[in-house]
Amino acid sequence: MAVVITDPKVVATRFNDAFNAHTESAIKALVSPNIRFTAPGGVRLVGQDAFAGYYAGWLKGFPDARMTVHHEIVSGPWVVQEYTFEGTHRGILSGPLGEIAPTNRKVAGNGVQLIRIENDLVVDYRLYFDMVETLTQLGIMPVPAKV
Repeated sequence: MAVVITDPKVVATRFNDAFNAHTESAIKALVSPNIRFTAPGGVRLVGQDAFAGYYAGWLKGFPDARMTVHHEIVSGPWVVQEYTFEGTHRGILSGPLGEIAPTNRKVAGNGVQLIRIENDLVVDYRLYFDMVETLTQLGIMPVPAKV
C-alpha cells in the first residue's frame, strides 16, 4: 500500500520549481525509479533516466523554458495542473518526430499534467499539450487555413 508522507501538492510544486530552475538532477530525484510517463506523440516511458531525459531534451531545446501553473486540483495522491509553457527554441529539440534544429521562435501554449505521488515520489506522470500548436509556432507545420 502506498504511503503519502508529504502533501502531493508540495511534491508537485517542487517538481515545477526544479523544471523552472532547469535543475535536471532535482527533477530526477523527485521521481520514482519506475516512474511511468506518457506525453503527446506516442511517448511512453518507464524509469527515472528516460523521464529525466525527456525533460532534459525540452530544457536544452528551450533554455529559457518556464512553466506557470494556473489551476491545480489535489485528490488523494493525484495532482492535476493546468499550466502555460513558454520558451524560445534556441537548442536542438529531440522528440517523437526526430531532432528539430533551433528556430529561435518563441512558443507559448497551455497544457495539463496529471501527477500521482507515492512515498514522496512521482510514480505516474501524464502530460497533455497541443503538439500541433507547438509545431505550428515553431514553423514546422503550416498555419491552418481559416474557414
